[in-house]
Amino acid sequence: MSFDYDLFVIGAGSGGVRAARMSASHGAKVAIAEEYRVGGTCVIRGCVPKKLFVYASHFAEEFEDSIGFGWEVGSRSFDWPTLIANKDTEIDRLNKIYMRNLEASGVEILNGRAVFKDAHTVLVDGREITANYILVATGATPFMPHIAGIEHAISSNEAFHLEDFPSDITIVGGGYIAVEFAGIFNGLGADVMLVYRGEEILRGFDGDIRTHVQEEMIKKGVDVQTENDVTSIQKNDDGFEITLKDGMKRKTSCVMYATGRIPNVQGLGLDVVGVELGAKGEIKVDAYSQTSAENIYAVGDVTDRSQLTPIAIREGAAFAETIFNNNPLVVDYSNIPTAVFSQPPVGTVGMTEAEARDEMREIDIYKSVFRQMKHTLSGRDEKTLMKLIVDRKTEKVLGLHIVGPDSGEMIQAFGIAVKMGATKSQFDATVAVHPTAAEELVTMKQPAS
Repeated sequence: MSFDYDLFVIGAGSGGVRAARMSASHGAKVAIAEEYRVGGTCVIRGCVPKKLFVYASHFAEEFEDSIGFGWEVGSRSFDWPTLIANKDTEIDRLNKIYMRNLEASGVEILNGRAVFKDAHTVLVDGREITANYILVATGATPFMPHIAGIEHAISSNEAFHLEDFPSDITIVGGGYIAVEFAGIFNGLGADVMLVYRGEEILRGFDGDIRTHVQEEMIKKGVDVQTENDVTSIQKNDDGFEITLKDGMKRKTSCVMYATGRIPNVQGLGLDVVGVELGAKGEIKVDAYSQTSAENIYAVGDVTDRSQLTPIAIREGAAFAETIFNNNPLVVDYSNIPTAVFSQPPVGTVGMTEAEARDEMREIDIYKSVFRQMKHTLSGRDEKTLMKLIVDRKTEKVLGLHIVGPDSGEMIQAFGIAVKMGATKSQFDATVAVHPTAAEELVTMKQPAS
């Protein structure tokens, strides 16, 4: 049977773009469809613009800290429209780069929504297109709960395009997106309340990280309401009024939900082609990203294996190698370094203390909480946390966790060591770089527990 393309990709995010380009480099005839903008969530409305906002939110503290170092800081003000405009310019630039790279690779770009007609056929704005293989890479979308007045709330998608900066904002959620945006808006000058139904923010992270970040956020002025939830949102003349589970009512200028993301599978016609979904609506795949339909594959957040851009890229590359280069590859999901651009930021790799104990391992915990050198002159009351989880028998470092400035940068390098199976003795044998915060990770000699 003859097909229009060897590969048709639905969704031009990080995973889809990488799969399309690499497949084309192996000689495949490839087309990709995107109904919004090329680049996906990370580039367009996720990690890239969010990191730019994080940078912007740091300046207020930097101005304050500079006084202790002899700087005289004059009048200052923040202009939200300028940040939005400059962010949009950068996103436009990246979007064009992604499109140029696809075109240079010989990939045809189709602007429109692709829907399955059958296992080898998709419809894009009424046009029938056939392909030998079809790859679904549609990512995930913010989850919005069904409560009264939810239509008045925004998600992280809309947060990047607010016309006016909110004087105050209520953020619902306790995961990394909620925590990051709480730091952003607080740093830019908004009055922030974070509402989370759990006991402590950042579920799934190491317990010491969760406690430390929450305490530091509170010190910075974020009103953290745990074991609570928003039950309704009511619009009024000057904003909104929210009602909390504990009965408290609060007026607020903006309500933002960051309560997780769900696979973006609605309306794709997956039921027509027999693609099996999991309990969360995720596309079920095997180790090679193959779905229950023989010629249909899926990568990235739509599979809910690990909702991280670098993982989606690796899955896309592995798919291309497997299908079009006769080189079967699977992605290793162990010891993935991760950063949370909270304030202060988090860097983590490997096992949490709870995970290690659940495996009945005999472990030693090395932990240091300290004030960084910068703040001896700035006077800021902010503490850094560093923690190692070590297998007592093998001395292997099972987990490494950091809360503090530049933790995202540090965890990239230390992630290599943990991935390689480095031992505590090898950490100890590494000469410290002084004076740095990172030297604590190679100078902790006595277990805390």
